[in-house]
Amino acid sequence: MNSSEKEKVYREAIREINAVLLGESIMITKMSTINSILRNYFPKYFWIGFYVVHNASLVVGPYQGTLGCLHIPFSKGVCGRAARTGQTQIVADVHKDPEHVACDSRSNSEIVVPVFDSKKRLIAVFDLDSTEFASFDEVDKMYLEQIIKHQFAETPLEFGYKIFQQQTS
Repeated sequence: MNSSEKEKVYREAIREINAVLLGESIMITKMSTINSILRNYFPKYFWIGFYVVHNASLVVGPYQGTLGCLHIPFSKGVCGRAARTGQTQIVADVHKDPEHVACDSRSNSEIVVPVFDSKKRLIAVFDLDSTEFASFDEVDKMYLEQIIKHQFAETPLEFGYKIFQQQTS
């Protein structure tokens, strides 16, 4: 897929994400929906999902794909590096990245976008893996950052556990 085709697909996916999530504030619902829609628009995404910040580490959250790593310390992996630096990480060949944590050996390239809330607190990282080498580029970075910023930093956000607690109390 060339850059202009990729941009067109991202614009269509963003329209769908924004329409489906209009008025939605529950974090887990947003994460699950973004995963589902992007996975449908981009079959090259071998694994797509969120790792949520918990006790100064990352814990697997909503995802689609093969079994993900359950816990990733901030000190390890491309996800940890994105969490530590607060910057999107693009890795063309994960096998050449000394920090890469292999949750599935079939993954060959990766992009990880840090997720911040409206108060600029890191709440998660958004991780996408591909079986192809060099699958991700600046176009992916631009559109994925746009999706994440709009859905988590620019719109109301609830963590969802309050709803569960209210129902069980």
